[in-house]
Amino acid sequence: MAAQLNLTHVRCCVCESSDAEPVGNGQDFEYNTVPDTFLAMRCNSCGLVYLNPRPSAADFQTIYPPNYHAFDFSEKDFGLVYKIRSRLEAKRLLTWCKGLPDDARILDIGCGDGFHMRLLSEYGKKSWTVEGVDIDKRAVEMAEKAGLKVHLGSIEDGKLPKDSYDLAYMIQTIEHLGNPANVLSAVREVLKPNAKFVIVTDNTDSIDFQVFKSGYWGGYHFPRHWNLFNRSSLKKLAEKTGFEVADLSTIVSPVNWVYSVHNALVDWNAPRFLVDRFTLKSTVSLSAFTSLDIILQKFNRGGLLRAILRKL
Repeated sequence: MAAQLNLTHVRCCVCESSDAEPVGNGQDFEYNTVPDTFLAMRCNSCGLVYLNPRPSAADFQTIYPPNYHAFDFSEKDFGLVYKIRSRLEAKRLLTWCKGLPDDARILDIGCGDGFHMRLLSEYGKKSWTVEGVDIDKRAVEMAEKAGLKVHLGSIEDGKLPKDSYDLAYMIQTIEHLGNPANVLSAVREVLKPNAKFVIVTDNTDSIDFQVFKSGYWGGYHFPRHWNLFNRSSLKKLAEKTGFEVADLSTIVSPVNWVYSVHNALVDWNAPRFLVDRFTLKSTVSLSAFTSLDIILQKFNRGGLLRAILRKL
């Protein structure tokens, strides 16, 4: 376990208000990178849930250890879970790609090891150009080993061509960002007029959040998730950065349910064999909570938010 972090105090990234109240607190139950306890605050103006105080950019290498799942999500390590997720995610991606021209350029923002890019390369049109961008050198190296075109750095660097992409997506990335508004503004710059931008992120209007929000909720992902949204706060952010909200709904995901139980078991010092039944490799618990979230999704209370935005 590393030494404690130098934490930075912040405001709400949507309305820039400091008027917030504590909603939950907890530790890094998943990777045990630091001994700090972290505090999740909820903005009284827009409803955003955000980590405050939070790590600085200098702590990046500490809070994202070498075994972080996004650096190498592979069939070898995740088996059946990888196969099932690949099919589900491929179906979602192709739905977002409907209507794209044969020569479309697609951008994966925060692409990690290129998992979604590989799916588009395999199931999408071969004439599409699929690119990614990520700030972590380790993730980019994994993606490049798979033959994918990935830009190392932030989209805010301004190195990508303006008005060039027909579709951009950001899957389970916005919650990791220090300044989402700046990133969305940069995404808008590189999109063609009327192009589509899809965001998928954790949902603080979900039932799992209501049950576990005091500290164990998997969506907190302490200390790596810095900004967490509901429909209202995500809509405000989109409109603030010049996007039109074409659709804002929820989709099924069992992950936060599974990790909420996992985190509670870790905190209770449960036996390791029991804790290991609630991870990304646990087909039984993932299947069980998928069934539950399918029911909740019928009431538009699925585990994840999905926003489909358009560049005005």
